[in-house]
Amino acid sequence: MMKPSFEICLERYAELVIKIGAALRKGHSLWINSNLDSAPFARLLASKAYEAGAAHVQMDWVDEASTRIRYEQAPEETLRTPPEWRTKAMEAHMEAGGSFLQIYAPNPSLLKGLPPERIAIGNKAQAEAMQGFRRYVNQNLNAWSMASVPTPAWAAAVFPQLSLAEAQDALWDRIFQVNRVYEPDPLAAWEAHLKALNRRKDYMNAKRYRRLHYKAPGTDLVIGLPEGHIWKAATSETPDGIVFLPNMPTEEIFTMPHKDEVNGTVASTLPLPYSGSVIEGFSLTFKDGAVTDFSAAEGYEPLKSLIEMDEGSRRLGEVALVPHHSPISDLGITFYNTMFDENAACHLALGNAYSFTLENGTAMSREELSSRGANASLAHVDFMMGSGELDIDGETADGTLEPIFRKGNWAFS
Repeated sequence: MMKPSFEICLERYAELVIKIGAALRKGHSLWINSNLDSAPFARLLASKAYEAGAAHVQMDWVDEASTRIRYEQAPEETLRTPPEWRTKAMEAHMEAGGSFLQIYAPNPSLLKGLPPERIAIGNKAQAEAMQGFRRYVNQNLNAWSMASVPTPAWAAAVFPQLSLAEAQDALWDRIFQVNRVYEPDPLAAWEAHLKALNRRKDYMNAKRYRRLHYKAPGTDLVIGLPEGHIWKAATSETPDGIVFLPNMPTEEIFTMPHKDEVNGTVASTLPLPYSGSVIEGFSLTFKDGAVTDFSAAEGYEPLKSLIEMDEGSRRLGEVALVPHHSPISDLGITFYNTMFDENAACHLALGNAYSFTLENGTAMSREELSSRGANASLAHVDFMMGSGELDIDGETADGTLEPIFRKGNWAFS
């Protein structure tokens, strides 16, 4: 197909992010979190938001270079006590019914070489400070979304063989492609894609599998699913009926695993950018839900800090299915951006479970959720373990095994 000009594509992409990502409604306010390198696109989003009738757009700027300086030089006690004013402002915005939008394009090696214990301290303190805000996101009380643009550091990581300008152009091209921006009618293309994902979700919800059995090189894992688990696909809905798209792009269907019923070993298949470092070639062994052993070819200390963040960070909070042959995977690129890489492969998440993936979960207390098998944690970190060699079977209530994935792809039409 004939590709539109870059300017047209940029306008289309911004409109998609505002209209179906954040699903902004007239009179609502929008909070945009953006790094400084993404400022031009953030401003375009603000313009599109006001065109859609936004009451107010709050810009929340992040300077990654300053973040590294802080982890290098700040007194350790201040890493343990991040300032409250920002998180309180974010909570107040959500309490007032505002929407939240993050331009997610982190530098995968931002904190490489820094003392891992300082990074672990800062990560845990920040996660604790964000709990109030995260409640609105984890329970879908407000519309929220994440989208990406090619920053220089990210583009260089994805295309190290290209000049910086060429790398950013190449990454823009892939972002537009997987977000269906090149389609004659991008909104119609998204609607068709979401319908296809919903058909998969509906099939899995009708099956009510008790367990999932995973087999692949380095992986032999059984994951229990709690009674009343719900498979979700792409879109979410607020209590007042606003349908939004948390991730752009998205290719997954996902649900809640039982926190105490995970046994076996799983091997990663893609690098995991985490906390300014990259974890590669890692393996996790589970017994009765908890990680009992782990290894990593690279990034052992960041992996260790993640697993040891709290009791729940060594257990699973999400199981997601993504076919090996999908728009992102077929590009054959490692994006070093979890929002893209998790939509190129089946993945799991260490840490907190989403209460909306359990029947009546959003109305339950933390204790009730735990009794039903939902994990609780400050963390929620997705890691990729899917490949063209992955087989998955679903176990029915009577113990029958049925194929779900064969050689990395859906085993049913």
